[in-house]
Amino acid sequence: MKKLCFATNNKHKLAEVSQMLEGRYALLSLEDIGCNVELPEEQDTLEGNSRQKAEYVWQHFNVSCFADDTGLEVAALDGAPGVYSARYAGPQRSDSDNIQKLLQSLEGQQNRQARFRTSVTLILDGQEHQFEGIVTGRITEDWQGDKGFGYDPVFMPDGYDRTFAQMSAEEKNAISHRGRAVQELVRFLKAL
Repeated sequence: MKKLCFATNNKHKLAEVSQMLEGRYALLSLEDIGCNVELPEEQDTLEGNSRQKAEYVWQHFNVSCFADDTGLEVAALDGAPGVYSARYAGPQRSDSDNIQKLLQSLEGQQNRQARFRTSVTLILDGQEHQFEGIVTGRITEDWQGDKGFGYDPVFMPDGYDRTFAQMSAEEKNAISHRGRAVQELVRFLKAL
């Protein structure tokens, strides 16, 4: 089985993607390849950040890999927090702090439309490929559910009456932004 590094140590992301790759690849984390540094994310776009992280792993560890960057883009906030979603409330990268700040920023707002967007960059044997996944929905007025991570407790996808945090991992993966981007990646890998 070919080895492929997912440039993250986020256990939630690793579990989500492992399920989708269905044993086709031995999925490695950054820890598995001995990468103990925080990968650079210095770009002002999701695509730029995912590319920068994948290139870092390829250049320093010479292993085929893919990296993602995800942003929550809220219409009433002109697309914020966007590329800064993970550190919206500060460098401590606290999910609960980020949600609190988001809900405060939207107080009194009628327009709660939002979308999650994920950019995935794959570097396979030195060749770069990019994939994107988007899911639209709205920000709820309060926290709902205890599954998932990040903004999941306040994001309700269009066509559903539950937040991502109220869905099973399988349900969320079938419709989520990361799920859609990784499905594109998986389709590409299967076609090789």
